[in-house]
Amino acid sequence: QVQIAESGGGSVQPGGSLRLSCAASGIVLRDYIVHWYRQTPGGQRNLVVTLTTINATYLANSVKGRFTVSRDNAKNIVYLQMTDLTPEDAGIYYCRVADHYWGQGTRVTVSA
Repeated sequence: QVQIAESGGGSVQPGGSLRLSCAASGIVLRDYIVHWYRQTPGGQRNLVVTLTTINATYLANSVKGRFTVSRDNAKNIVYLQMTDLTPEDAGIYYCRVADHYWGQGTRVTVSA
């Protein structure tokens, strides 16, 4: 069965960096659109980054110039590299594949 699993979250200071991973089984990430969402304390999931099957990237304005997304097709993993983190970047990050499958999320905390 299809399983999506995020990892790499943690607690960092403002200006710090994290690399999140979205690992998949039962589905080849190279063949599907992948989105990263951030869930706020209020429960909303807001789109952060999109990676298409031709490796086009779309980033929310708030993260342009600071976040990048990439694939490791051999490992079937999509990465979200986050730099210059701010408290506004904090939340639970979810990977969504093929506009359907969700992972369990990984929490990012940014505080002094």
